[in-house]
Amino acid sequence: MPLADRIRPATLNDVVGQSHLIGKNRPLTKIIESGRIPNMIFYGPSGVGKTTVARIIADSANMRLHKLNGTNASTADIKSVVSEVDTFLGCNGILLYLDEIQYLNKKQQQSLLEYIEDGSITLIASTTENPYFYAYNAILSRSTVFEFKPVQPAELEKAIRRGFSLMTEETGVEYHLDDEAVRYISRGCGGDVRKSLNTVELCALTCTDGEITLELAQELTQRSNMRYDRDGDQHYDLLSALQKSIRGSDENAALHYAARLIEAGDIISLSRRLLVIASEDIGLAYPQAAMITKACVDNAMQLGLPEARIPLAQAVIMLATSPKSNSAEKA
Repeated sequence: MPLADRIRPATLNDVVGQSHLIGKNRPLTKIIESGRIPNMIFYGPSGVGKTTVARIIADSANMRLHKLNGTNASTADIKSVVSEVDTFLGCNGILLYLDEIQYLNKKQQQSLLEYIEDGSITLIASTTENPYFYAYNAILSRSTVFEFKPVQPAELEKAIRRGFSLMTEETGVEYHLDDEAVRYISRGCGGDVRKSLNTVELCALTCTDGEITLELAQELTQRSNMRYDRDGDQHYDLLSALQKSIRGSDENAALHYAARLIEAGDIISLSRRLLVIASEDIGLAYPQAAMITKACVDNAMQLGLPEARIPLAQAVIMLATSPKSNSAEKA
């Protein structure tokens, strides 16, 4: 088993991050303490604790537990779960933990609906995709959606140090951690606990003298802070953040989001958004902004990457520091 599975928390107190959901007087903590588990959908990126929290909740419930994964669950698997309704096995209710619900088709999700509605099956589902796009509406209306967020570096450091402690117990090697190495791993894995622990395991297995240095961490850290899916939410989130930063005249934040789009190689979306910003947010307060932005975009297209980043940065800074008017958009 990978280190991330061997060290998987058994209680909410051991889960890192998600302080908006777990902890004293937080929603999921209260749900567990109440003993009454509602239908829930956990939504968020990989490696942030969705499966772990779902398993902790499932283990705390005095119900018949079934676990299915949407990537390989068949209609027969779902029928097998449903068949236990109104039997001795399901007398206390059935809790179905369904991972990656977005991979189930509409018919498979509908087959659960009747039993979710009357309470004979309680559903805890998790997904990395926006459930409002991928989950059947009737299931959504009967469930509470909780959004999980990338884990902050300070919280990740706790998991990283715990991971090295476990590796010491297993290998007998006393690891000496460079604080900069721990900090680098925590910031380089994009808020993904699983990837940070995979890096810990790689460092431990690669290191022969027990010295975990910054250089070693830099060599082995999986570069995943560039979360980006051109067809998913992250694409629109970055573009929206870029526009809001320019609208708020924060050129440093705008450059950050532009850099992430450039790093992902998506200068087309960035260029289109800059062109519309020039009229939507700057508009008549500085009409020349549209012409300057167009010239910068044309230059970027002719140059290609990596040089394209320079005229695009010029356009971003110019738009962010320009006076603003949305009179054209309102008209």
